[in-house]
Parts: sequence; C-alpha cells; structure tokens
Amino acid sequence: MRGFAERLQGGHPNSLGDTVAVVEEILANNELFDEFFNCYFSDDEVVRLRTSNGMKRICKANKSLLLPYLDRFLDEISQIDQASTQWTLSQLFEVLVSDMSAGQIKKATRLMKHNLANHNDWIVLNQTMVTLSQWAKKDENLKNWIIPQLQRHSADPRKSVSGRAIKLLNTLDS
Repeated sequence: MRGFAERLQGGHPNSLGDTVAVVEEILANNELFDEFFNCYFSDDEVVRLRTSNGMKRICKANKSLLLPYLDRFLDEISQIDQASTQWTLSQLFEVLVSDMSAGQIKKATRLMKHNLANHNDWIVLNQTMVTLSQWAKKDENLKNWIIPQLQRHSADPRKSVSGRAIKLLNTLDS
C-alpha cells in the first residue's frame, strides 16, 4: 500500500493521520524513502506537516536513511515556508550533526540563525534555540552570536519561548 501523499491527506491538521503506518512501511522497506521524501513537495500543508513528523520518527529509528538527503534538506526543504518544516529541520540537524560535513553545518547554521532572528512561530524559535545553543558550546563565534538572540527572546511574552531562552542562556554562561 503506497501513495504516501494521498495517505497523509485529510483529517484534523494536528492529528497524525496515517503517519505512523507510513513510517513503519518505510522502515520495513527502505527503498520507499524517496517517495516519502518527495511528499515535502505536496501542495497540501497537512501532508508536509505529517511528512515532517514522519522524518523525525525515521531519523530516530534509522538516521542513515536521511544522510543521502542532507543536501536536499539544506537546499530544497529549507526553502519551504512552513513552520513545521523549519522546526523539524532544527531537530534533524541536532541529531545528524555528527554526520554532516563542515559545509553542511555552515548552511544549517545560517538557516537556523535566520529563523531565530526572523521567525515568529514559538516552536520554530524553541527548537532552533535548542540546536544552536547545543552547537554554540563548541563554537565560540556562534556562542557570541546566539547570546544576544537568547537575551532578546528571554523577554518574549510567550512563556515557552522566554523560559527556554533563559534556560539556554544559563547553560551557555556556565
């Protein structure tokens, strides 16, 4: 049973729909990954949201499936103007960093810095702050860049954003 894009359509946007079953199919037959990856190019926002959710699940179970697609995540998927895609990229980059080249890390950092400086979605901000703060522990230039961003977000009226920023500032200051 294939036709992943069609299977990911419909229902309440916050529900998983058929995502878990699709992921299980891909994990059982890795050759299906490309078809699933291409669901990111659907015109349907719900399909893209569920594709992002599925990518996190696949990454957790078998991150090697995503590795050949790293450049496509950086060059193509990063261009999708959808919050769920952007926060998923931050989460994937955090897990995949040890498998990324220096150039890929540079591109990912540039994307996440842009998102942290310009995005307004609370989940994008939270996930991006986490990944960049993690990376900043090993990169003094990134640390110097992110501290003012975290200070700015520590005043965000949304408690999840401000609380996360304060917590991460404390981890970078120690």
